[in-house]
Amino acid sequence: MTSDLVARRVFTGLIILSIFLLGVVVWPFANGFFLAAVLAGALYGAHKRLTRLLRGRNNLSAGLLCFGVIIALLLPLTGFTAFLVSEAADGVRFVSETLKTEGMDGLVNQLPGAVRKPVQGFLDRFAIEELNLDDKLQQQVSSTGGTAARAVTGVVAATGSFAFQTTMMLIAFFFLLVDGKRLVDWLESVVPLKHGQTTELLLEFRHVTIAVLVSSAVTAGVQAIAALVGYLITQVPVPFFFAAVTFFLALIPAIGAAVVCFVAALLLLITGHPWAALFLAIWGVVVVGLVDNIVKPLLAKRGMDMHGAIVFFSLLGGLAAFGTVGLLLGPLIVAFFLAVVRIYERDYGRASPKAAAPPTPPV
Repeated sequence: MTSDLVARRVFTGLIILSIFLLGVVVWPFANGFFLAAVLAGALYGAHKRLTRLLRGRNNLSAGLLCFGVIIALLLPLTGFTAFLVSEAADGVRFVSETLKTEGMDGLVNQLPGAVRKPVQGFLDRFAIEELNLDDKLQQQVSSTGGTAARAVTGVVAATGSFAFQTTMMLIAFFFLLVDGKRLVDWLESVVPLKHGQTTELLLEFRHVTIAVLVSSAVTAGVQAIAALVGYLITQVPVPFFFAAVTFFLALIPAIGAAVVCFVAALLLLITGHPWAALFLAIWGVVVVGLVDNIVKPLLAKRGMDMHGAIVFFSLLGGLAAFGTVGLLLGPLIVAFFLAVVRIYERDYGRASPKAAAPPTPPV
């Protein structure tokens, strides 16, 4: 008959195997599930309040929050796309009308001085080599056709992957809101920890998540306002559009808000404003860029039981190790470590010196 020790070891091996297989199944959706858990933890309080307002309609409340997330994702993208399409249409209309009335020379004369000479030189060379144009175009099309096809395939695949992960995130987000309480209760009952410890760890994760999300949004807003001041000083065209782009790119740490300042500075340089371009580039590095490294750790520290330096390095370390998602994973990993150490010290740590003193031996 199999001993209890052998059975326990075999069953432990089965648990490890099942966890591994579960990871294999979940891995394709890992990013979406992680973001869903983050959003569900951050918005669970709003979900409970909305459920009470809707007289206990849990599913309706979760559905409305999912719809709000969809709007938050699609509205900026739709607005930017509409603006870019409108600007592109105006540009095509201007080029077409200028070509009809003034010809190519008139269109070239409309360009800024820094761009006019290179374009004119290109057109002159183009005119000289016009006889060999067909052969060169055919060679270029043949040589770049494969590269273009691969690039288009990559863009389509990336777009499809983003849409798939977003869909999985929304589905998981809905069910986590609806059944999140039951999931936490189930984890509390099956995880081999003392009663309340699992819930305490999850609450710690929730506090860190909310702190990181709020600090990221507020920091992006501060960076956008700082960048807007620079855009207005240097008279960048459509400064509020650039400020809006700065806000949304500031939420993506792999890109950052300073990139928009550099693009606007390049636009000023091309249009013949070198000093304004230099000022805006310096402004983007010194003011806009440093806001992320100063304001975000200070704001995140308020929602975490951590030193400001630990928050700062957890953000940078998570970003370096895991990419964009590391902005959340870094603080969560550090918070998990600190919470585990704190719970162990509280529940299993050494007793106080008075309690740990050896009893007096009998006389």
